Formats: sequence, C-alpha cells, structure tokens
Amino acid sequence: MLEVSQLKCVRGERPLFDGVGFRLESGKLLFLRGANGAGKTSLLRILCGLSPAESGQILWNGQPIAELGEAYRQDLFYLGHHNALQEALTVNENLSFYATLAGAVPSLAETSHALSQLGLRACQNRLVRHLSQGQKRRVALSRLLLTRAKLWVLDEPFVALDHAAIELLANLIAGHLSQGGLAVITSHQSVTIGTQTPQVLELRA
Repeated sequence: MLEVSQLKCVRGERPLFDGVGFRLESGKLLFLRGANGAGKTSLLRILCGLSPAESGQILWNGQPIAELGEAYRQDLFYLGHHNALQEALTVNENLSFYATLAGAVPSLAETSHALSQLGLRACQNRLVRHLSQGQKRRVALSRLLLTRAKLWVLDEPFVALDHAAIELLANLIAGHLSQGGLAVITSHQSVTIGTQTPQVLELRA
C-alpha cells in the first residue's frame, strides 16, 4: 500500500503543489493528471525518493520510505521521460545491467522473451545507439517484464509508441495490477488499462 499525505513541493521559489494526498492499495492504478508545469514529474520523483518534498509524508506498507531505504527501492520500478539506457551497450547488456541493479539476474531465455513481447528480438545484440527513438523506448519498457517490483511509477510511458505497442503496454500494466501490483502513471494520451476504473489525481498549476 502506498499512502501520501499533505505533500508539498517547491522548486526554486515557486510552489508547485501543496496538500497532495492519496491512498493506493494492491491491484490499483492511479492516473496523475495536470497541465504542463503543474508538477507531475516532480511528484513522481518525490514518490520514488529521487527528489525531496518540502513537507508531507510518504508511506509504503505503513512505513516512511526514507526509513525503508533499499527495501523500498527493491519494490519500485521507475521509468521517467528519459529511457536511462547505456548507448554504448547492446540491448541485452542494458537489460542484464539494470536487472542486476534491481537484484534479479534474468536468463537469456527470459531476456529474449521480454524483447520478443515488444517486437525487439532481432535487436537484442545491436548497440542501443543504433536504434530508433521508438525502439529505445520499447527497450526501456521491456524491463517491466523482468522486474519483480510491486510498485510501477511510469512517466508518459506511451510516448513514441505505435498503436500495437501501446496496446501491449496497457495489457502489461493490467496484468501487473491483476497480480496485486500497483501503478502510478502520467499520460497525455487516453489509454484504457484493464477493466477497473482508475483513481485520478489532478494537479493544478
């Protein structure tokens, strides 16, 4: 369970949001909405412990995330605007590297399956620098198939994807939720994920 209460964010001298709170239980999805500049990415980074909040509290399973440290990070998968891929490594090497950081060592068969799911099997031995932007995004998203994290925090995950890839990603997220996972997502695109009605949090600039 993820619980957020009275969260306040200030960047420079500008307040982005104040008093933000929500409670997200196992199997649930939260869509974060708001205009550009409202603080959506800032809120996601705060949820992940990557940026400090001015005030407020974030609890994971009833405990402050700052106290949980690595235990929280093991339960978390974050994908931001940037794909966070090493351009000089191959696709396979990138997936192995990030999986190892997350405490998992996927087999070659698991890696191949993940890439096949996203239409990238033929690219697994290519250097990332030689891929298109859409292919790079799908490589980053293929990490979802290799993670054991319970909480997925995804910032505009559908950007640079074609219709088939969008549908596949929506199904991956729905499958994660059906197994008791949680997801917090921002998206300018209207995408249906599973059959449940998601929670919606609107940030106003």
